[in-house]
Amino acid sequence: MLVPYLNILAGSFSSGQAILQGKVSVFPVNFTFDHYLAVLNNKAIWKAFGVTVWVTVAGTCLSLLFTSLMGYGLSKSHLKGRRSIMIMVIITMIFPAPLIPSYLVVKSFGLLDSLSALIIPGLISAFNLVIMITFFKGIPEGLTDAATIDGCDEFHTFGRIIMPLSLPSLTTIGLFYAVGYWNGYMNAIMYLRDPGLYTLQVKLRQLLVENDAGSMGSGMLMSIEGIRMATIIVATVPILLIYPLIQKHFIQGAMIGSVKG
Repeated sequence: MLVPYLNILAGSFSSGQAILQGKVSVFPVNFTFDHYLAVLNNKAIWKAFGVTVWVTVAGTCLSLLFTSLMGYGLSKSHLKGRRSIMIMVIITMIFPAPLIPSYLVVKSFGLLDSLSALIIPGLISAFNLVIMITFFKGIPEGLTDAATIDGCDEFHTFGRIIMPLSLPSLTTIGLFYAVGYWNGYMNAIMYLRDPGLYTLQVKLRQLLVENDAGSMGSGMLMSIEGIRMATIIVATVPILLIYPLIQKHFIQGAMIGSVKG
């Protein structure tokens, strides 16, 4: 599993000539930072990086908010229409929305060529919602009953009691959402026409598929593969750095979801 990543990492630090001659395996040949300098000096890459960070942060926060609110409501057995809503949620897991109807819906709401089109259509994941519902069901009802007796309404109970207790679950689901927003490119390809709104993954696709690496500098024309590899590393490393910071909560949240499920 690690060999392809090591090969890309080694290629990103190797000279273009060594890459073209097939000398690079899992160790750099003719070590150089030229490819990274070409990537980091490219304004389009930085702009795409900023767009991706904004979409990831905003999308993850909004998705966690709406998923937790909906999950908390559906975890209540006395909620009217709960069974019907759950059936509709499960149906979306089995039968995803087709491509053309999804595009027409986004177009009808006037979201085309806006970053909202990258967030709103995938605001709530049915899979993550089910995990949240399962977690909320495991919280003792005595806590919410005590809060009600003390005069808290549902929103205060949710914000002051339920959310602090849900940190492991929120961390786990937040990582799922963040990875999805960071790696997502299909929505950007379908809904965006303005190159200034392209995400990092779309820019990476241009380098890999559309042979756009030559535009990053005439002096690097013999290192197109190296530039591509460096761009892949730049696009991958940020999301990898997040995991060690939340590993403790992630494992705890995943275990809670698996046991309760």
